[in-house]
Amino acid sequence: MIKSLRGMNDILSEDYERFTYFLDTATKIAQKYGYHFIETPLLEETSLFKRSVGESSDIVGKEMYQFIDKGENDVCLRPEGTAGVVRAFIQKKLDKAGGTHRFFYHGPMFRYERPQKGRLREFHQFGVESFGVDSVYEDATVIMMLSDILKTLGIGYRLQLNSLGDSNCMPQYRESLVKFVKGCGDEICEDCIRRLETNPIRVLDCKNEKCQVLYKDAPKLINSLCDSCDTDFASLKKILEDNGIDYEIDTNLVRGLDYYSKTAFEFVSDNIGSQSAIAGGGRYDRLVEYLDGRPTPAVGFAMGIERLMELIEMPEITRDGYYIGAMDEEAVSLVVNLAQKKRKTDKVTIDYKAKNFKNHIKGADKVNAKFFCMIGSNEIQNATMTVKNLEDKTEQIINLKDF
Repeated sequence: MIKSLRGMNDILSEDYERFTYFLDTATKIAQKYGYHFIETPLLEETSLFKRSVGESSDIVGKEMYQFIDKGENDVCLRPEGTAGVVRAFIQKKLDKAGGTHRFFYHGPMFRYERPQKGRLREFHQFGVESFGVDSVYEDATVIMMLSDILKTLGIGYRLQLNSLGDSNCMPQYRESLVKFVKGCGDEICEDCIRRLETNPIRVLDCKNEKCQVLYKDAPKLINSLCDSCDTDFASLKKILEDNGIDYEIDTNLVRGLDYYSKTAFEFVSDNIGSQSAIAGGGRYDRLVEYLDGRPTPAVGFAMGIERLMELIEMPEITRDGYYIGAMDEEAVSLVVNLAQKKRKTDKVTIDYKAKNFKNHIKGADKVNAKFFCMIGSNEIQNATMTVKNLEDKTEQIINLKDF
């Protein structure tokens, strides 16, 4: 028997209901904030992610599904969503058009990592990207949108904030951090040794417990911000406070991707074990320029849907639509015709087999129909149908022409 690949799951039954409820909820909220849907390809040039996500990241270094295709192109399945949206933004010349452009997206991403609960090799993300607004108010609004989505889904969270500075304050901080880490000698892990050469700030994101202990007294970027970054971060905190968004400062929060600057944030849950991050994002004003576009301010977030599935509070299920059942074989064709007409205005489920009342009721309950409609030889003769309301249990006979 052929099975699905490790870390790649099917979405069926109750999971599907949760999955679609999440997408419906997140989509409606993003649209309320003025965002528009964008779909990018699952397959992209590998260089897109090497240049954007960064060579120092685990995603590029260890986790990409990368291969040479039949045209001798170096390609990979997308490991995250932002880079593809930025590529589309530049390719469509929106960076040259100016103005504000706000997108939301959802779909599968692929990372070859060790599968665990809520973390798969094929997983689904929902994300938003805002281009053209160089204001901390946009950072705060993106955070508030994400908060609205989680609250609507009934998911509790803690918001963690940090500032990663910019090109004015980062270089000096990087020097002091490298000096501190090198002072730890050969006690740091191999990943941190590699990151010292590629992107030193990523050592703060190391998951090795020994390294975390070593870095406890490392210099904090938040204490080395230039006046502009410090003012922006103070403004961000005040905007969130004014809008009732609680937060905590995490000075080691650097995010897992190289393209972030200034605002960085994560939403974490205490209900999903040690891997507690459920969503995150930040500002990435340099990424469009890195990918050969015009310098464009940008900010966004992404959330892994599988990480949230068990946390979603589903709304109370209400019965909806019609189930039409044939009691006799001669009624089947009539049932099909009636259903096709009724579907112009309502949700309709039918069964092509003639069954007795009890079995049809089971079918109606299975699809959670509100009305059960029954047609047999007597109904055909009289041009009527029996309609039972499965919520209040009332029953009536109506003319077919009135249905």
